[in-house]
Amino acid sequence: MKKLFFIFLIPALYSFFFQHNPVTPEEKWVDSVFNSLSEDERIAQLMVVRMSAIDLQTRKITFYDQAVKEAVEKYNVGGICLFQGGPVTQANYINYFQSIAKTPILISIDAENGVGMRILDSVKGLPRQMMLGAMQDTQVVYEYGRWIGEQCKRMGIHVNYAPVVDVNNNPDNPVINDRSFGEDKYKVAQFGIQYMKGLQDAGVMACAKHFPGHGDVSVDSHHDLPLINKSREQLDSLELYPFREIFKAGIGSVMVAHLSVPVIDDRKNRPTSVSNKTITQLMREEMGYQGLTFTDALEMKAVAKYYPAGEIAVESLIAGNDMLCLPGDIPLSIKKVKEAVKKKKLTWDAVNNHVKRVLHAKYRYGLSEKQTINTNNLWQDLNRRNDEIRKMVTENAITVLRNDDAAGFPLPVSQNTRIAYLAVGISNDNAFAKRMRLDYNADVFYFNYREGTARIPSLVQLLKTRYDAVVTGIHNYARFPANNFGISAAAVQLVKEVQQQVHGVTFVFGNPYAIKNFCETKNIIACYEDEAITQDVAADLLCGEVVAKGRLPVTVCSDFRYGAGITTKLLPPVQPGTVGIGADKLQAIDSLANDAIQQHAAPGCVVLVAKDGKIAYYKAFGHYTYDSTEAVNPESVYDMASVTKICATTLAVMKLYDEGRLDLRKKLSDYLGWVKGSDKEDLVIHDILLHQARLKAWIPFYRETIDTISGVPFNGFYSKQAGPHYSIRVADNMYMQNGWTDTMYRRILQSPLEKPGQYIYSDNDFIFLGKIVESVTGMGLDEYVAKTFYRPLALTTTGFKPLERFTKNRIAPTENEKSFRQQLIRGDVHDPGAAMFGGVAGHAGLFSNAYDLAVIMQMLLNGGRMNGKKFISDSTIKLFTTYGSPISRRGLGFDKPEKDNAARKEPYPCLSASPQTFGHTGFTGTCAWADPQNNLIFIFLSNRVHPDGSNKLLRMNVRGNIHEAVYKALVR
Repeated sequence: MKKLFFIFLIPALYSFFFQHNPVTPEEKWVDSVFNSLSEDERIAQLMVVRMSAIDLQTRKITFYDQAVKEAVEKYNVGGICLFQGGPVTQANYINYFQSIAKTPILISIDAENGVGMRILDSVKGLPRQMMLGAMQDTQVVYEYGRWIGEQCKRMGIHVNYAPVVDVNNNPDNPVINDRSFGEDKYKVAQFGIQYMKGLQDAGVMACAKHFPGHGDVSVDSHHDLPLINKSREQLDSLELYPFREIFKAGIGSVMVAHLSVPVIDDRKNRPTSVSNKTITQLMREEMGYQGLTFTDALEMKAVAKYYPAGEIAVESLIAGNDMLCLPGDIPLSIKKVKEAVKKKKLTWDAVNNHVKRVLHAKYRYGLSEKQTINTNNLWQDLNRRNDEIRKMVTENAITVLRNDDAAGFPLPVSQNTRIAYLAVGISNDNAFAKRMRLDYNADVFYFNYREGTARIPSLVQLLKTRYDAVVTGIHNYARFPANNFGISAAAVQLVKEVQQQVHGVTFVFGNPYAIKNFCETKNIIACYEDEAITQDVAADLLCGEVVAKGRLPVTVCSDFRYGAGITTKLLPPVQPGTVGIGADKLQAIDSLANDAIQQHAAPGCVVLVAKDGKIAYYKAFGHYTYDSTEAVNPESVYDMASVTKICATTLAVMKLYDEGRLDLRKKLSDYLGWVKGSDKEDLVIHDILLHQARLKAWIPFYRETIDTISGVPFNGFYSKQAGPHYSIRVADNMYMQNGWTDTMYRRILQSPLEKPGQYIYSDNDFIFLGKIVESVTGMGLDEYVAKTFYRPLALTTTGFKPLERFTKNRIAPTENEKSFRQQLIRGDVHDPGAAMFGGVAGHAGLFSNAYDLAVIMQMLLNGGRMNGKKFISDSTIKLFTTYGSPISRRGLGFDKPEKDNAARKEPYPCLSASPQTFGHTGFTGTCAWADPQNNLIFIFLSNRVHPDGSNKLLRMNVRGNIHEAVYKALVR
């Protein structure tokens, strides 16, 4: 009985110590600062003042240093917002104002596309969000946000008013437009969350804007009050969706827009920014958001025209805002707030709650300690990664919308081909024109927007008679849609006539909505921005040196709707007969797959066969679940299970071995210091890769955290919400206590070793290998393989933690887990151990579609080459993929056919697989195999564990039978 008592007591104590926190250092600091403030200073802590402004006509910058100095010294304002001005000048001002401030100042900036958006004289800007919205890779969005966070951190900035999570569903929007990720609410939410994570991982508060959604307006709120006349159901289903998701994801702050939304608040001239129904009732109470709130700039006409100076501060606080951006007259605002308290329109309790929320934010972003910006090499540091990030975004975003004739794209370089470049909108060479001259020896013709139609007939005739192909570039047009983006009717006419009469291709450099002028164009590419790096990447695309990856983030016309884009396939589809496969014999695959589904071996599956670098068969069967509501398609994303071992961890190990950074004969303790002193320290990397290091097959880490009878987790180990102590997601509404990860590693170290000389297939082998990769590279395993392999290979689905990149309807569910997580697992890794490691582990956690897996396997068949790049040496691939052990069939990391396959009752993976074949299977019902002898790839993906962990797929040998059918279809 005593033993049982202590078993139940330990989780209870664990829960108490982690959930019942005494007064924290943060609370002590907040209380101390709050108690030092006078009533006037508390009100002033809620004010954010402007540092500078620019005259748009003269481009002259004015610093309001004396006004800011007075606001800091006399009133103790809480925040300063940076606008235009050089980095060193701004840094010196920030250092000075922080030095004279009684309370540390929260420094903010409105820098959606990098600090260069505001700092004009020496820091380059980054692509706007709509260009990001054309990408398919959320990791690039994270890196974009992370770099902007690092820029802000270097500049002493604590809050960046980004990302924009407005859904731009109005192409005539005069204020959001290309600042949005696009018109799809799911993508806006996903990309906004990744941008947010990047910023906040760099130690800078993100700010979602513009609540409750500024995307469907035709009036600029800088000049007047826009109206959104929608039903509540419409708002819930569209505008509010990204905010709801990013609130759940943990964003630090939100900015409230100046909008009239009658369905939320129908009072006349009552902008959302000063609406209690919007901020307190909808955002705080109904949506549950408790982070920091900022008003949009209170000097904007949408609100300033209805509320005079001072009154706007009162109305903002009554509405429930925390920080008031650019409220104007500080002393008058303080006076009006105090009067409102006296008149009981506002309470001191409400004001004090706002102040404490601001002080908590200051503590969390480092303002409890003195901060000084080092101005040495400041502008160089701020520019350090700008070109790299811009190029990465551009290579992922440029979108081929149409490619209808043979002289389109890519355009081969030939001495016998006469090429012209028609540069519309400019009068001098830019980077693209220079590349056209250099790459194609092209003649360049200019046509600016001031020219009329008189020159068009002769120019078209010249281009038609003298040149074999004409490349057209649309340049230098306005960002916003007024006056057709500044594109003249003559320019539109010229481009249309050239495209109708001359072979060629058109590149549109800027806001993609402008493509509405050219929807009939035969060959057209959306480039999103118009600067040198974008132009260089576009030239690379024209030459065929990079592949097209982007898809249109908005609908332009009926021909080019959201999601349009021709992506370049590294493995092109062909008729089976062209690669020596009998199409009629491949029909056996259909029969086997359909029979497996009918027998409930799996609810659905995807099969891909590639030969000689071309896809000969690629089909989807069945549904995600047995209720047949969601059909599987070739792009469906599956949990790879142990295929992770070869397509993530082993790839990484091979690369590090290739580079001389990892020695297979070294010991585990040479790379992981924390194993020293255990019986694991002398395990050899070579043996670990072969699964003969004597490690236990697996450890059920989760069992210590649950009642093994009921399957219900003990209190204290998991929380329904993510938080400072519970940040490890294991499933929906289930976050593990941070410290338990160390316990899991300790359990591996404490586990007994098996007898020597055995082959023991073990997850623990690859958990260790994943940690070695992280130790050697200084990156997470997921980050390293994405950067080194997946992005350069133009893979759009392969990666860990898919819910950060896709909506659930892209992902096949796995088991309906009755014990431990007690829910249907969909988008979280099926393997419980990998889930408890946060979804990233060396043995499991990877998700992918079939095509992307085939690209990885083809790269290995190609001797490490793919997409014009060399990833791994041929000798390393041969070392890892040949038989590596006298006691098993294994290669280094890879699985292989049984050595005596022909004599076996159940050959593995199938009878006809050559001895050179390498690959792996996965517990969830997946496999990936490559056969160098036949230059053949076989991919099978299923969720056979749905819904209850059935192993019927194994008993029926579905994968092996279909694999064998592929060999029988080969024309010998």
